[in-house]
Amino acid sequence: MTTTHNTASTRTAPLHVTPAAAADLDPEERMSVDELRALQLERLQQTVRHAYENVPFYTRKLDEAGVQPGDIRSLDDVRLLPFTTKSDLRESYPFGMFAVPMSKVARIHASSGTTGRPTVVGYTLGDLDRWGDLVARSLRASGVKPGMKVHNAYGYGLFTGGLGAHTGIEKLGATVIPVSGGQTARQVQLIVDFEPDAIMCTPSYLLTIADAMEQAGVDPRSTSLKVAILGAEPWTNELRRTIEQRMGIDAVDIYGLSEVMGPGVANECVETKDGPHIWEDHFWPEVVDDNGTPLPDGETGELVFTSLTKEAFPVLRYRTRDLTRLLPGTARPAMRRMQKVTGRNDDMIILRGVNIFPTQIEELVLGIETLTPHFVIELTHENQLDAMTVRIERHPELPRETCEAAAVVLAQRIKTHVGSTVAVVLEEPGALPRSEGKYKRVYDLR
Repeated sequence: MTTTHNTASTRTAPLHVTPAAAADLDPEERMSVDELRALQLERLQQTVRHAYENVPFYTRKLDEAGVQPGDIRSLDDVRLLPFTTKSDLRESYPFGMFAVPMSKVARIHASSGTTGRPTVVGYTLGDLDRWGDLVARSLRASGVKPGMKVHNAYGYGLFTGGLGAHTGIEKLGATVIPVSGGQTARQVQLIVDFEPDAIMCTPSYLLTIADAMEQAGVDPRSTSLKVAILGAEPWTNELRRTIEQRMGIDAVDIYGLSEVMGPGVANECVETKDGPHIWEDHFWPEVVDDNGTPLPDGETGELVFTSLTKEAFPVLRYRTRDLTRLLPGTARPAMRRMQKVTGRNDDMIILRGVNIFPTQIEELVLGIETLTPHFVIELTHENQLDAMTVRIERHPELPRETCEAAAVVLAQRIKTHVGSTVAVVLEEPGALPRSEGKYKRVYDLR
C-alpha cells in the first residue's frame, strides 16, 4: 500500500499566530520517550483489563485469541490483541460496547450511519474532561491562546465535532462562538461583526465561506481570522496552500474520529505544519498492511488506535481505515506524527484496474491556477466499461477559452500521474453543490 503525498511543512511565509511556549505545554508533552513509554504501558494494561472485565465483546474476543490481560507485559504485546472494526461496533448497537453502567454515561454521540446503523459512543464525565483537555492542547498547538475568540462552524448534535471543539475552546480559556454549520451568509456576517481570531470547520466548508465572503464584497484576506483548525475530512497540502493564500491565515490539521474519541486525537503544530502529532499519552498508534500485519514506522498502511484512558468506550486496536504512516516527532519530540491523512481505504476508486484516491485529483486540480477548487467525480458504466468524469467549475473571472485549455491540461496530468484516462467537463460558476460540512466529492452512478 503506497501513496505519494508530500508530508513536508508548507510554511514559506511568516506565521499569523505565535506557537505555544514550552512553559505552556502539558507535562506529558514535555516527557522523554522513556517516560512516555512507561506511562503508555501502565495505561495500556489498565485499559485491556477494564475492557476485558466490562465489555462482553472483548471478553469473548480475548478468550477466543487465548489472551488474558496479564499477558500484556510490554507495548509490543498489543499485537496479541484482536482488532476491532466498525462492523463490530455496529453489531453491538446501541450500547453493547459500553464499559460502564448507563448511570455513569454523561453523553452519547453517534456517527452518521449513512451506510447502516450509526456507531454509538459514550463518555463518562472523566472522558469528557480528558477530551476537553486534548482539544485545548490541540488548539494551543495551533497557535490559539486564552482570550482569543474561536468561530466554531463544526456541526453540533450527535456528530462529535461541534461539542468536542466547544468544550476544548472553553477549557483553553478562549471564547467560543458556537455557530455550528450551515447558513453560510450568516457565518460571513458573524466573522465580520464578531472578529474571531480562529475558525474551526471542515476544509471544504471554509472554501464555501471564502466564496460567500467574495460574493458579499468581503475580501477573505481582510478579516480578523489568523488561523483555521480544519478536519473531519481528508485534505491535501495543496489545499492548505490554497486556503492560506486566499485567506491570509495559517491552516492546520486536527485529526480525530468518534470511535476513538472525536476531534483532538492528533493535531498539527503551527510552527511546523508537518503532519498531526498524535497525543500518545492517550492513544497507542499502529500502522498495518492489508492483512493486518504491523508495519514499521515510516511505511504507509492503515492507521490503528488503542485508547489508553477512555472509561465508557475503550477500544482495542480499532482499524480506522485511514491511510497514513508514523513519523518521528518534531515540535513534540517524544510524540510521533502521522502523515497527513489524504485518503481512506474505503475511499479508493478502482477504475479499469487503476487505484485512484479523490485527493490525488484534488492535488492535480489545485496545481493549475486557472482552475477553481470546486469539482466532483462521477463514476458511470458505459459500453461495458467503467468511466470517470471530473466535473469542475470554470473560473468566473477568466475567459472560457482559458478554462477549457486548463481542463485539457488537467485531463493530461491525470493520465500521466494517475495512469487512467478520464473526461474533464467544465461547469458554470456556482453549478456544483457547496459544502456545509463534510463534502460529498464522489458520485457513483454505476
